[in-house]
Amino acid sequence: MVEPYVWDLQEVDEMRVAVVGGKGAHLGGLSLIDGIRVPGGFCVTTDAFRRVMEQAPSIDDRLDQLSRLNPDDREAIRTLSAQIRRTIEGIAVPGDVAAAITRALARLGEHTAYAIRSSATAEDLPTASFAGQQDTYLNVVGPTAILQHVSRCWASLFTERAVTYRQRNGIDHRTVHMAVVVQQMVFPHAAGVLFTADPVTGNRKVATVDAGFGLGEAMVSGLVNPDVFKVRDGEVVARTIATKQPAVHALPAGGTQEVAIDSRQQEQPALTDAQVVRLVELGRRIEAHFGRPQDIEWCLVDDSFQIVQSRPITTLFPIPVADDQEHHVYVSVGHQQMMTDPMKPLGFSMWQLTAMVPMHEAGGRLFVDVTRRLASPASRAALLDVMGRGDPLVRDALETVLDRDDFVPSLPDSGPGGRLPGGGASAPIETDPALVTTLIERSRASVAALERNIRTKTGPALFEFLLEAFEEHKRVLGDPLNLQVIMAGMEATWWLNDKLQEWLGEKNAADTLTLSAPDNITSEMGLALLDVADVVRPHAEVVAFLQGVEDEGFLDELAKLAGGSDARDAMEAYLDRYGMRCVGEIDITRPRWRERPTTLVPVILDNVRNFEPGAAERRFEQGRQKARKKEQDVLSRLRALPDGDRKADEAKRMIDRVRTFIGYREYPKYGIVSRYFVYKQALLEEAERLVQADVLREVGDVFYLTFQELHDVVRSNRVDDQLIQERKDAFRSYGALTPPRVLTSDGEAVTGAYRRDDVPAGALIGLPVSAGTVEGRARVILDMAKADVEAGDILVTTFTDPSWSPLFVGIAGLVTEVGGLMTHGAVIAREYGLPAVVGVEQATRLVRDGQRIRVHGTDGYVEILP
Repeated sequence: MVEPYVWDLQEVDEMRVAVVGGKGAHLGGLSLIDGIRVPGGFCVTTDAFRRVMEQAPSIDDRLDQLSRLNPDDREAIRTLSAQIRRTIEGIAVPGDVAAAITRALARLGEHTAYAIRSSATAEDLPTASFAGQQDTYLNVVGPTAILQHVSRCWASLFTERAVTYRQRNGIDHRTVHMAVVVQQMVFPHAAGVLFTADPVTGNRKVATVDAGFGLGEAMVSGLVNPDVFKVRDGEVVARTIATKQPAVHALPAGGTQEVAIDSRQQEQPALTDAQVVRLVELGRRIEAHFGRPQDIEWCLVDDSFQIVQSRPITTLFPIPVADDQEHHVYVSVGHQQMMTDPMKPLGFSMWQLTAMVPMHEAGGRLFVDVTRRLASPASRAALLDVMGRGDPLVRDALETVLDRDDFVPSLPDSGPGGRLPGGGASAPIETDPALVTTLIERSRASVAALERNIRTKTGPALFEFLLEAFEEHKRVLGDPLNLQVIMAGMEATWWLNDKLQEWLGEKNAADTLTLSAPDNITSEMGLALLDVADVVRPHAEVVAFLQGVEDEGFLDELAKLAGGSDARDAMEAYLDRYGMRCVGEIDITRPRWRERPTTLVPVILDNVRNFEPGAAERRFEQGRQKARKKEQDVLSRLRALPDGDRKADEAKRMIDRVRTFIGYREYPKYGIVSRYFVYKQALLEEAERLVQADVLREVGDVFYLTFQELHDVVRSNRVDDQLIQERKDAFRSYGALTPPRVLTSDGEAVTGAYRRDDVPAGALIGLPVSAGTVEGRARVILDMAKADVEAGDILVTTFTDPSWSPLFVGIAGLVTEVGGLMTHGAVIAREYGLPAVVGVEQATRLVRDGQRIRVHGTDGYVEILP
């Protein structure tokens, strides 16, 4: 019988989240699975919660206040949420609701013990589990106590932790409602948690069982360490048996109590291996029902397992979809491109369409499948060499996978593998600056032709044109000369570092030799913003105005101020040349500087404050002189060695080669991003037309469609609004995931390790990419638009793509979590002579903003100073 306010668990399933919340819906779904036992019970529906909320005085005003609070303002959230909880608990349960609950209890047994559990509508969802955010009460006996605890569960929607969780996940407090699960208590011999995928590595083939004696509450609250079993292919492959001193048991009159475990039992396993395997089989059945890995709470009663909760494991990184059952090994594209944030669907689909190799999406990130390259010995060696030079952690992770003999197949050397971005065979080309000039001109001409030809294209014709433009895009990138010049500069750098360490015992000597190399568009971009600061600096009114700028239309206002016209012209000229850039620029959906020029204002003001006029020209010339002096020093020391003339001549040829070609390393990315901005402007105009035609609700909705899907919308004038909302929810959830450098088709995230013992205890290990040692104040900056740096500061951040370069002119050193020897941040750090260490795992968490640190850019580690 379905009542308005109470539904039996067996009357609900996963489709009833709006009525019984996430936990209730999952328990109902579980009770329908063949062979799965779920303790009996019922749900007090969200309609009952709404009845109570309607009676809460001034609740709307308090929810408004709550939504305006900063998630980091813990004191204000604590105070206001406590007021809301007291208000809700002070409201008597409405008579008809209380009667419905009492009738349900009479059917199940009034004097039976129950677990009273919160079940919010934004709980146990695929993208946000809300685990532990609301309250559960165990062993509650009698109708009066049960009604009181139902009321407490309603109020627990506004615990401090639940409120903060919702605000951090962008969930409106008003859209979440609370149901309550009232479920018969079981009194288990053992209890615990089963993860149907390894929660640490992400491996979907390995299940993990945590088990302890008594109620599972002892483990959840951290009172005891559980036994841990790992199961693969129906076999326990690892076990850790803990010493379990206390347990939590139910009291006859209600409530729970901590009790000591008999000393003879403390080191006994809570489950036998056979029970563990049987439990995992049940877990696999539950996983198959819900269609994704599950976090399952279980109880063992009389050698029978009862399931008291199942929720999706939301912390697992998704696996790229494959059309076979073979093993696959994927390498992260984001770690090479210095952009590990999630990309929106339009962004990753356009990168896929314009990339030189096939790329696979998972969790809003892109990956390259390198399985075939790893399978044949020759391509494997080349891949590991390229990966190791770029990022030792990727190489180590790949070697970890290769050490598992059965994972990567063995193929003959002729097996196809494809080329990895950044890879490619070198070819003999002359050290001729005209080659760089030719390539730059080709790129500029191609972008100019694109701008001319796209102007008249609209509707389906625009998409047909863009598909052809993508082929031209790839043709320019794949130009053999383009690849030869890039590789020539990189290989000459490697040669110099290897040979000068061998001959002179000097690490990373090429870092100084590349200072102020010509034709580096990214380092020029940073210096050019110093020139903009020179125009702004003399005009106090302009400086004061910029300090208060918030509106993106500020450039038009500048012209009204004394000196403002010159400042505006300088900024406009800068945006004309570099306005297509932005943080995360490989994602076409990210706002460009031209679209959001306020991003540059803090950097301009820092430059005004920290530098004298003419700094750009001086900086460049100082770098050039340092490089020249270093060259003379290296060559004279080489000539003093046995066979010194030959060594010096070879080094001179390589120094000339590096200085000729290494600056061009940055230009192809500039060309790509220039083309992307042209594509984007055309697609946004198309989106505006779709909004005007009432096809789309807002322009930004196109970002949540792939290029192919947007093409279909333009042809049909129809869009799936639900799909767009699902994509928005998924994108928001992807932001909480950390993409792995290497990912397997089993879902295992393989992180890799540096395996070094040549660093001081407590130092943070990374990859040395720009020589020198510097000590200074750490500025931990996650958003370039909020940067505030002083001369001598050391920038600590997650990653730096070319858009961060304007900040580099004002800092003394660089530390990033992501990066390699030839990624953009490393190249520009060397250009500017900044000691830099990249690939420092969790640097932004381990280093606090304002701490003094010492960066060892030659040896690859960071010390946190007292």
